[in-house]
Amino acid sequence: MGYRFVVADDHPLFRGALQQALGGLGDDCSILEAEDFDSAKALIAGDEDIDLVLLDLAMPGTSGLSGLVALRGLSPSVPIVIVSAYDDPQTIRRALDLGASGFIPKSTRMEELRKAIRAVLDGGIFTPAEIELGEEGDPEIADLINRIHTLTPQQARVLTMLGQGLLNKQIAYELNVSEATIKAHVSAVLQKLGVDSRTQAVILLSKIGATPLSEGGQEVPPSAQAG
Repeated sequence: MGYRFVVADDHPLFRGALQQALGGLGDDCSILEAEDFDSAKALIAGDEDIDLVLLDLAMPGTSGLSGLVALRGLSPSVPIVIVSAYDDPQTIRRALDLGASGFIPKSTRMEELRKAIRAVLDGGIFTPAEIELGEEGDPEIADLINRIHTLTPQQARVLTMLGQGLLNKQIAYELNVSEATIKAHVSAVLQKLGVDSRTQAVILLSKIGATPLSEGGQEVPPSAQAG
């Protein structure tokens, strides 16, 4: 059987470019599309056979790297590759630190994009060779990322739902558990993040959730070219 992919991007043009790239990996590939973050979550939650997720950082329903945290909590074993126009070293480094299996700039040529995806499917980690990532220069962010790694998958999902402003009963409904269970998860999340309130937890999450703006305040449509 061929690979099964999820392409999560709100730009139809770029979803088409990724489909073309993924199609070059074999004739029997299956490609599922999501134009917003809720659709991406539904696809991943409802399919245990997904081999790889290609995730945009700026799409309706999420903001920046908080979306990555949410999907890692939803399906920890599925590799996630960020494909974004926001390809500064800081964003790439933090994405990898938060569990991404790779980062592909949207300016990447088609054949290079295929090579990157093949590398991840083979178990590797892909980063642009021409970009020097360096080390995290913000001790607070470094500490936050380390603390996020201590969260269980369910706790990570609860944290991102807190960031969306959901109440305990709403989170309980979404996760199909009791409200008491969510209260216990929230308490554990606050303890692991070293904060005293939900508001403080959300503020911390926002520090990695914000996506920088490109020129004009939005992502630049892709210019992927056939290689």
